[in-house]
Amino acid sequence: MINIRFHDAEAALPEGSTVRACLEAVNALPAGTLAALKGGVVVELNDPMNESCELLPLTLDHDEGRRVYERSLRFVMLLALRHLFPYEQVRIEYSVGYGVFVRMPGRVLHRQEIVKIENEMRRLIALDLPYVKKQWAKEDAIDYFAEEQMPDKVELLERRPLSTFNMYSVDGMWEYFYGAMAPSTGAVPVFTLFELRGGFVLQLPAAQDHLHAAPYAYRPKHLEIFRQSAQWCDILGIRNVSDVSAMIDQHRLRNFIRVNEALHEGALSAIAENISKQYKHIVLVAGPSSSGKTTFAGRLAVHLQVQGHPSRRISMDDFYLDRDAIVPEPDGDVDLEAPDALDLPLMKEKISALLNGETVTLPTFNFTTGKREYVSEPTALRADEILILEGIHGLNPDISGLFPADEVYRIFVSALTCLNLDDHNRIRTTDVRLLRRVVRDYLFRGTDPEETLAMWPSVRQGEEKWIFPFQENADSMFNTALHYELPVLKGPVYNLLRNIPESSPNYLMARRLIKTLNYLPDVDPNVLDEIPPLSLLREFIGGCTLEKN
Repeated sequence: MINIRFHDAEAALPEGSTVRACLEAVNALPAGTLAALKGGVVVELNDPMNESCELLPLTLDHDEGRRVYERSLRFVMLLALRHLFPYEQVRIEYSVGYGVFVRMPGRVLHRQEIVKIENEMRRLIALDLPYVKKQWAKEDAIDYFAEEQMPDKVELLERRPLSTFNMYSVDGMWEYFYGAMAPSTGAVPVFTLFELRGGFVLQLPAAQDHLHAAPYAYRPKHLEIFRQSAQWCDILGIRNVSDVSAMIDQHRLRNFIRVNEALHEGALSAIAENISKQYKHIVLVAGPSSSGKTTFAGRLAVHLQVQGHPSRRISMDDFYLDRDAIVPEPDGDVDLEAPDALDLPLMKEKISALLNGETVTLPTFNFTTGKREYVSEPTALRADEILILEGIHGLNPDISGLFPADEVYRIFVSALTCLNLDDHNRIRTTDVRLLRRVVRDYLFRGTDPEETLAMWPSVRQGEEKWIFPFQENADSMFNTALHYELPVLKGPVYNLLRNIPESSPNYLMARRLIKTLNYLPDVDPNVLDEIPPLSLLREFIGGCTLEKN
């Protein structure tokens, strides 16, 4: 017998009982349960349980539950496309709100075809077909995908370090999705499709209403920056991780770095030129965690100098209220991501005075004591000097509205990678930012990876609430993703992530990062000197010279 626990409930069941039966026995199978969490590992509802443990049901309320839902829904979509467009290439690309953008290279999908795809998906879901799991040898999977005319999967699996893995089948089609699946197609009934740019958006359930698909929010600026990233992929000659790995194996990484950095330089130069032409006096730089805001602001200052405009950088963080002056949330926690954690009247007073030519003493926030200090020398702006104000809330109207609209230029920066594992498995932009933060925190802040991983859910929650809703307010967007960064970031923390034990609550996030890094070869340390000292990546791996004289 095994003992299964859920909070205070406990039940004894025969060894080999399914996860579903175990959850039912402890009254922990709410509607919409997709899988379960056993320590730091996701187990599927049909998996047998052979040891005593605590199980937590995974629904759409949990980030990993949403990932299970998306994987399972993607399978339904791919099967529908296989029925309607046999053996045509399908590529699942970037996030669009609560969905993902899907296209068929070489084919422009029209509305009538998208309706047929959605109808076929709904037919497959109504049949409630089981996802059949079977362990395959790597060689057998490579042979299968070669026969199925999927070279992207063949190239990726040839680099897989493990010899066996789980494959899934529905109606005779086999796939591999790098994570757990729901028990059957009937578990993912809520979705819709939206036509977009010759392809479509596969839209998932809304965050707060799991019975309806999230409404599609058209974000043209966000889509444009993804289009630019895809264009950069074409210039660089890569689409998937295996392309990057092959380039490293062929000793072409140095030139790849040069071209990638040159693309960044061109985009930065264009933004600086726009600011100059529009005679803006204040530049607000905003973006989520680990997007590279600080280095971007420094590099922008260089490009503005080229345009004939000296600039002054100020961090919004220095205008934080003293920690003991921040009003706690109803639950007692302090939301440091909220705009009202900043002293907005003081910010307006000091910035306005600078713009008016006055000499002021700016605050410096001491993160150790949690208090503002006035330790810097009084300062003033030159008449032709542009002020760069950097912080996560730069696009929030509560901040931008402090200053005259005709003087403000707003920039949103984030790492929006278009690099996939293979055509059907994308790399989430949030995972790339998390890896950046793990590396930076470990190398320069003495923070153990587990601590960084533990903080990440609350960081993401703050971003969704306070940052991303305002991104379309930007006058320009800048994509800080570098297509060579994953193999470089792998070096400092790969083994640290692998050493996180399965019993850790952060094991799941660590394994997700490792699964991506597993497919990338190690980078020759001698090649890293090709990364320029002003590269956005230097903010995370070290060697940035922006603050050096």
